[in-house]
Amino acid sequence: MADSNTLVLDTSKGEVTIKLRPDLAPNHVERIKTLVGEGFYDGVVFHRVIDGFMAQGGDPTGTGMGGSKLPDLKQEFSSEPHVRGVCSMARSANPDSANSQFFICFGDARFLDGQYTVWGEVTEGMENVDQFARGEPVRNPDQINSAKLV
Repeated sequence: MADSNTLVLDTSKGEVTIKLRPDLAPNHVERIKTLVGEGFYDGVVFHRVIDGFMAQGGDPTGTGMGGSKLPDLKQEFSSEPHVRGVCSMARSANPDSANSQFFICFGDARFLDGQYTVWGEVTEGMENVDQFARGEPVRNPDQINSAKLV
């Protein structure tokens, strides 16, 4: 289903359905699809979860320092607002350093607008994201059991 723009994360707290936004970030959406197709996200934890801000995952090492073997992506910033349910790519200080890590906003994070690449939005299951264990790092982190395009 590589042509699908619906991603379902089966997490330790339940399913989270994300509508992919290739209209905003075609290269980042393509990367997410590639990694999902490889099973990259299966078993990966949400290693940094900040109450009222966001849940970050997508690092196979669970430390916040790892990524995929693929090259980093050039930024695809847009005017799309960082609000509840928005999915955006994590990166280092370098704007062109997004790779596999992403975050889901719990609430308004408009200060990130235009500085991080928005690639999707949660359409179902945000209440499951709300239940993720908190921490930096999280002591007993929730995880993505499997990720699939449907």
